[in-house]
Amino acid sequence: MDGNAGHRLEELRGKREAARLGGGLKRQEAIRTSGRGTARDRISLLLDEGSFLELDAFVTHRTDDHDMFLHKTLGDGVVTGQGTIEGRRVYCFAQDFSVHGGSMGEMHALKIAKVVEMAERAKAPLIAMWDGGGQRAQDGVNALAGTGELLDRIVQCSGRIPMISVVLGPVVGASALAASVSDFTILGEENGQLFLSSPLETPEVISGEVDAAGLGGANLHASRSGIASLIAEDEEDACELAATLLSYLPDHNMADPPLVPTADPMTRVNEHLQDLVPDNPNKPYDMVSVVEEVVDDGVFMELFPAYADNIIIGFARLGGATIGVVGNQPKVLAGCLDIDASIKAARFIRTCDAFNIPLVTFEDVPGFLPGVVQEWGGIIRHGAKLLFAYAEATVPKLTLVTRKAYGGAYLAMSCKHLQSDYNVAWPTAELAVMGAEGAVNIIHRREIQAVPDEEKEDVRLRLVDEYKAKFGDPYVAARNGWLDDVIEPQESRLRLCRALNILKSKREWSPPKKHGNIPL
Repeated sequence: MDGNAGHRLEELRGKREAARLGGGLKRQEAIRTSGRGTARDRISLLLDEGSFLELDAFVTHRTDDHDMFLHKTLGDGVVTGQGTIEGRRVYCFAQDFSVHGGSMGEMHALKIAKVVEMAERAKAPLIAMWDGGGQRAQDGVNALAGTGELLDRIVQCSGRIPMISVVLGPVVGASALAASVSDFTILGEENGQLFLSSPLETPEVISGEVDAAGLGGANLHASRSGIASLIAEDEEDACELAATLLSYLPDHNMADPPLVPTADPMTRVNEHLQDLVPDNPNKPYDMVSVVEEVVDDGVFMELFPAYADNIIIGFARLGGATIGVVGNQPKVLAGCLDIDASIKAARFIRTCDAFNIPLVTFEDVPGFLPGVVQEWGGIIRHGAKLLFAYAEATVPKLTLVTRKAYGGAYLAMSCKHLQSDYNVAWPTAELAVMGAEGAVNIIHRREIQAVPDEEKEDVRLRLVDEYKAKFGDPYVAARNGWLDDVIEPQESRLRLCRALNILKSKREWSPPKKHGNIPL
């Protein structure tokens, strides 16, 4: 090797070391002292050891205006590349808060857009690690142009490859939009924050009515806005949650989800289900416990647990195959559907449908939540989203009715009329327009009023029993073919596993169209 080649090799090593240090050793140590990791620390936590292949390490910004001069840092504040998680290939990037506060300039955005496009071409999942203060003011409209291209790439990837966002610091403006467009968003409990408008410009923060965490912190987005799919205790937990989510998802929309062998036999009898669901139809119980009793090894990864908790969604497995679980939660609002629950479930159903994940619905729903707030808030439109999502889904759809299935909510929860593939009910189930008590009060109002007061209750109870026998009994629906079977609770796992196994080859054709017009 001649002297010139040796000099170039040393120069290369120096530049790689400069890129590795980002905004400098002092800034990186300050970030670590605050309890946060650097971009490279986070990638090391996420990926298999030694698997990371970095891309575009030498990219720098193009701002030369001396009035707004920024020092040029190799990488321009974001680390991008590819690697593996438990042997599965992924593309990823991590914003570097040590470089210009992680702000997104033109080249920073274009660098991310490039790795997003590479992930789509390679048909590999994308994991985004966000920690930056919005668009870089010094880049002006160029920053917006780059961000626009990035947003376009992310939208084009939606439904084609799984995208998981991990928010581990303050993320502001269009960057927050980009993070929330992903399929799943994980926020760090202590430092993860999302704002569309900067807290420095928010009147309530300026006046002291609320702090930054109250405006856009992790717990706020988990319980109020419904943006946070999951909350991570720390950065290591965030990476583990992302890896666990990925284990349920396929590499792309043309692939099947991973099949994970299990020692839990398909024929396992669910003895405890009989005790989990009370005989009294008005007594609450925990639907999560029912799901955990049925699925493989009792493992259910619930998503959005603190948001619209009158409905549960999440991933589990049956016979080793990934399923998407949707279930009413009788212990919250009696399991009624409301605006937030309808939106939460509809988005999840469409996500599962995009990635070939069968849907299993655990149904116990007395109806849509009544009230002025719901009607004025558009429960008709939002409830239609849920119905639309189920009707549009082409993956295998299985439904188990444990207790109530009333009215329009019954129709919206994957009923046979919406081409659900396998619908069964327990003997305790009631399928009707409404509850027997309410129906009797409407149908037999005059008859009840005509009898003496001391006889009213006996007459009403007799009419309720007659209504249940005539309309609410699950065998009535079964006789009409609207239930495929009425089963014993302890058979639930066996029946669902067998049905899912048969439905693996399901293919559904629908007339050509650009897309449906879901009532957004």
